[in-house]
Amino acid sequence: MRVVICGAGQVGFSIARYLSTHDNDVTIIDHSEELINHISGTLDVRGIVGFASHPDLLARAGLADADMIIAVTFADEVNMVACQIAHSLFNVPLKIARLRSKSYLAPEWSALYKPDQMPIDLIISPELEVAQTIGRGLEVPGAFEVIPFAEQTIQLVGIRCLAKAPILHTPLRLIEGLFPDLDLRVLFIVRGDTGFIPSGSDELLEGDEVYLLISQEKLMDAVEAFGFREQKSQRLLILGGGNVGFCLAQEVEMQHPSISLMLVESDKDRASFVANQLNHAVVLRGDALDREILREANAKIADKVVAVTSDDKVNILASLLAKRMGAHQTMALVNSSSYSSLVTSLGIDSVISPKALTVSSILQYVRRGRIRTVHSLRDSFGEVIEAEAVGTSSVLGMTVAEINMPHSLLIGVIIRDGQILPPKDDTTIKVHDRVILIVTSPAVKRFEKLFSIRLEYF
Repeated sequence: MRVVICGAGQVGFSIARYLSTHDNDVTIIDHSEELINHISGTLDVRGIVGFASHPDLLARAGLADADMIIAVTFADEVNMVACQIAHSLFNVPLKIARLRSKSYLAPEWSALYKPDQMPIDLIISPELEVAQTIGRGLEVPGAFEVIPFAEQTIQLVGIRCLAKAPILHTPLRLIEGLFPDLDLRVLFIVRGDTGFIPSGSDELLEGDEVYLLISQEKLMDAVEAFGFREQKSQRLLILGGGNVGFCLAQEVEMQHPSISLMLVESDKDRASFVANQLNHAVVLRGDALDREILREANAKIADKVVAVTSDDKVNILASLLAKRMGAHQTMALVNSSSYSSLVTSLGIDSVISPKALTVSSILQYVRRGRIRTVHSLRDSFGEVIEAEAVGTSSVLGMTVAEINMPHSLLIGVIIRDGQILPPKDDTTIKVHDRVILIVTSPAVKRFEKLFSIRLEYF
């Protein structure tokens, strides 16, 4: 696939890195020569210095032969114009744009993006994605990530193993017998700096970050098995009132009105703006690293402290301070992948990665086959994918045992005619089955071959 990426910032770099390592022809454009030199020297991509909204530059980038344009510069207007040019002048099939302004994202203006207006096939907003992801986690005690699959009947839950968790030190193949009411499937384990797809003989250890699939109705039972009480967040402290913090505060006020919400922002004008826009939140002006401010914000009794300033280091340090003051759970927004493995070892409960969420949104359009949902696990450990087996898919007639690959591909659940089926080794895949699985990078090509749609299907 030929892809042109506009914008070589953190999001653009992350997308380029992922796509270039999966046999895609990637060209990236940015007006910063420094960023282009860095990305060209780091990744197997072609870099061009210039403005992404200029037709002549897009032509030089090979947009006429491109399958996709991904516009993720810092300027919404540049991203929109780049997609319009890609459609009007170069007939690019797929156009993706990052939009940050809430005005552009408002539902009442969605008609702007219709095919006969400004045809953008996918609008991504990392800030909004982060806010929605954190918001879903407020409903699940102990969870650092909650991603819905299969029209929200199945949840992918990221949760950390506590010392008191009754599920510890039990081979995974025995969990079904010892905990028959859970109906959960452990897909992936992050232990220290490494992540792996477990086998039936693996056991969960204290401190493991576990990604599991669980039906919505059994979610709270699974949470208790991991040592967390069935108690939703009641007190939330947000550190940072930028786009992410503001989006999160609005999400909480709309979806979780019973939660007591406080927000800390250092900039006077921004703090005033946020306070005027929110209805119930208490907004404090101050430094997230100031103990007195954290004390005034009641960090010691907060159920969750979410640090989402624009500075990774501030987020990490502020989360540590809040944790040591008594906060029950802390989350830090971290853009730099070099910090990710360090954060949880310091005692912070979880990392929020806008880049991983953005990549997840795009992968649904990149992966070949009938793909419904994709979620990229942090640090590109793997992808959790919901795929449908259509009439010409190679996977039809194969058993789960024939599909699974040790440490590389694992089926988590099968949905057939609205029923959730546990993936037994002798279960055969039928047409229209929806399969939720995890796949690591080495097995992506095999997955695409299994679920690809041949031309005679159409």
